[in-house]
Amino acid sequence: MKRSKLCPIFFSVLFVIGMMIGCGDDTNGTNTNGNGNGNGNGNENEYNSGQTATINHNATDLSRIPAAWITTAKQNLHIAYGHTSHGSQLIDGMTGLVQFKGDLYAFNNGGSNGALDLRDTPFSGASDLGNPDRTSWANATRDYLDNHSDINVVIWSWCGQVSSATENDINTYLDLMNDLENDYPNVRFVYMTGHLDGSGLTGNLHLRNEQIRNYCQAHGKVLYDFADIESYDPDGTYFGDKIPNDNCDYDSNSDGTQDANWAQEWQNAHPGEWYNCSAAHSQPLNGNRKAYAAWWLWARLAGWNE
Repeated sequence: MKRSKLCPIFFSVLFVIGMMIGCGDDTNGTNTNGNGNGNGNGNENEYNSGQTATINHNATDLSRIPAAWITTAKQNLHIAYGHTSHGSQLIDGMTGLVQFKGDLYAFNNGGSNGALDLRDTPFSGASDLGNPDRTSWANATRDYLDNHSDINVVIWSWCGQVSSATENDINTYLDLMNDLENDYPNVRFVYMTGHLDGSGLTGNLHLRNEQIRNYCQAHGKVLYDFADIESYDPDGTYFGDKIPNDNCDYDSNSDGTQDANWAQEWQNAHPGEWYNCSAAHSQPLNGNRKAYAAWWLWARLAGWNE
């Protein structure tokens, strides 16, 4: 009789333990960088939640980003962005977006009045990922972070240096980024591909961009795929196999000559669906899409699971 009374109690205890174990698994379910355990150091920034992401042409539909996550990004992110002319497409596109869509997308240096804190070209000692050389940007980043502990996102842009980069050059870039991630675990570092140059899918630019993409995919990094965004129009038409360049010119008839411009064509066919903005070396529509992708990036870093 004693045994029969103990059995229900025993199985009840087993059930409770099982439920506790099952619930405990959920604490790590969404906070990973591709290896299932966050960034592994126990100090990751609570606002980016270990998010990994590839921001490409699929991340250019602004209407899909919940306004609540735009607001969360503005409240919690403190971004330092280093770039020269090509990289300014994000900034100029974002500036035009405020005029086009309103103050929800406002940003400034310091994040005053509820805007996103985005510090444009704040670094000293380097202008972009290849100017004055391929390594100075890393020391410039360290100097800035050591004096601005509130920064939790760092993003650097290339100008045209990926086009001439060797495999070892890109490995140096990737290694320096990884070193920064290890040394500043509370900061998210955003990788970037180089802009299109008209050399096509067999050119060195594509090979080096693929090297960056493959590394980011394999190691759970955050990538802003500058080149991929330039390879598609808003309807999803692909131009990457038509030797496109940074101005959105492409070869329309496979004769090896860039004789058309996909951005101008789309703009002409969709009046009122895009906004005019400066976009260095390119067309306004390209600046629009760089801005949309930038806000997608900020929302993801703030914790949005698209």
